[in-house]
Amino acid sequence: MATVLKEAFFRDPGISEAEWKVRIDLAAFYRLSAIYGWDDFIYTHISARVPGPDHHFLINPFGLMFDEITASSLVKVDLDGNIIGESAYGINYAGYVIHSAIHGAREDALFIAHFHTADGMAVSAHAEGLLPLNQRSLALIPRLSYHDYEGVALNLDERERLVADLGDTSIMLLRNHGTLALGASVGEAFSGIYHLEAACSAQVRTLSIGRDNVLIAPEAAQEEVRRQIGRERAPSEGEKSHYDLVWEAALRKAARQLPGFDA
Repeated sequence: MATVLKEAFFRDPGISEAEWKVRIDLAAFYRLSAIYGWDDFIYTHISARVPGPDHHFLINPFGLMFDEITASSLVKVDLDGNIIGESAYGINYAGYVIHSAIHGAREDALFIAHFHTADGMAVSAHAEGLLPLNQRSLALIPRLSYHDYEGVALNLDERERLVADLGDTSIMLLRNHGTLALGASVGEAFSGIYHLEAACSAQVRTLSIGRDNVLIAPEAAQEEVRRQIGRERAPSEGEKSHYDLVWEAALRKAARQLPGFDA
């Protein structure tokens, strides 16, 4: 893949092994988002908390496409928006507002993805939100929250309301805006945004044939899915979690289709 950037990016020798692993995972997340068509030119963002006590997080350099991002090109910032170290690029301020709010409030928000896909925006603007139309949406609705649109996310005081609306959920529809998912691991965040985007696309396709005669899942079935999700077993010691398996498969896909993210 030929790209023209402001400068070549190289790994800073001061970056720890733990941070470098997070950088590779985050860069791969960006590449996968490009593969799945979740990117929005140079806009929207995915972030990851940097291991350690400083509450720094990594986000995309504002000006690179998702399929250009590498581990070394990611920008490190603190919760006040200050760039840590050197970067040829700045960051998207709206991305800073949204991601700093959640990283600062949720210890389990190690990775956060926020997108403006066509189907995600469509469902975010639907008065009924995500409907219980299929198995995927039924699994998401119990952990889905909503945040009303307040304009472009440039006002710092919106962070408090965003966090309050998010509560303890892990996926969100930002009304008239887009989708968001977070996770305590990269696999959990990737899985969350993957299923949310897929559920939104399924809803758009379903309602395209008209609202009449569209089947809403029976309430008893909805309740059964909630119970089934609540009974999910935590992995035993030494056993890989579902999210581990998801991410390992996703990494293989990124390496096949858009390699070079680990540079």
